[in-house]
Amino acid sequence: MNPMKCVDAAWKAHEAELMRFIAARLPDREEARDLLQEVFLRALRQPDALCGVENPRAWLFQVARNLLIDRFRLQRQQLPLDEDWPAAEIPEVPPVDRLADCLPRVLGELAEADREAIRLCDIEGLSQQEFAQRQGLSLAAAKSRVQRARRRLRARLVQACQVRFDGEGQVCCFVPRPPLLPRD
Repeated sequence: MNPMKCVDAAWKAHEAELMRFIAARLPDREEARDLLQEVFLRALRQPDALCGVENPRAWLFQVARNLLIDRFRLQRQQLPLDEDWPAAEIPEVPPVDRLADCLPRVLGELAEADREAIRLCDIEGLSQQEFAQRQGLSLAAAKSRVQRARRRLRARLVQACQVRFDGEGQVCCFVPRPPLLPRD
């Protein structure tokens, strides 16, 4: 169907109802007409001009609601802040807590067995006893597997995220790494 015909059909069917909806929310009739015209312009700018829209009425009303919200936001009275007003203090997050940003990528670089041990015991909170039972291992073997996985994770974090420690052995800084992009 011709895109202009789609807009024309939707507009003829819903223009009066849209105008009532907008006029009920705006005191100035001319402002309501301007907003109605903006809804029409947005419909024309649609790539398929409402031909591909399943429910043109709902789409038109959603555009009208969004335009009303934008208009109300612009009209909201803004109060200037006193220059002496103190800025909100944002608590500093310790570097070791921010290191969690590196975790997803580094975990993805570990061997599957190490990833599974870390995920189950350290992320999901499974006890090492439960991990041993689930994996068919003795408790001692499960503890060893988890400890080795933690050591490998730590070494990989230090290397991949360039973790540095302060004089007390605490994480002082690191270089965040973005997550790997999914493969197609």
